[in-house]
Amino acid sequence: MARLTLDIVTPERRIASLQVDEAIIPGAEGLFGVRPGHTPFLTVMGLGPLTVSDGGNTSQYFVAEGFVEVAGDHVRVLADHAEALDGLNAEEARKRLVAAEERLRKLKAGDPDFELAAAAVKRESVRASLALR
Repeated sequence: MARLTLDIVTPERRIASLQVDEAIIPGAEGLFGVRPGHTPFLTVMGLGPLTVSDGGNTSQYFVAEGFVEVAGDHVRVLADHAEALDGLNAEEARKRLVAAEERLRKLKAGDPDFELAAAAVKRESVRASLALR
């Protein structure tokens, strides 16, 4: 049976390189699945859990925006941020969310850093909700 090669990469490092049966990825417009033989495409990735299935086993990663390229049986996830869900600490995630919210509260809507701070709150909110699962 054909398999997918899934690479999850951030600007800092390669998070994973796996052989899997299926990947379910948070696209900018919602979740989408990729199996071997999928039509090639390039799309914008959203924010949320990336689920991989390998036989009867599943694992999840938190991914935060970037791009996904599907070419042949190779899926490249180029994420601004990614990490394995089993490595998330709920208390640390909550602290990061509180810190991001504090930074945002100190800014006004016209501030040049306001949009970046708002995006950080959104990212940390999703990350914290996944850590609490």
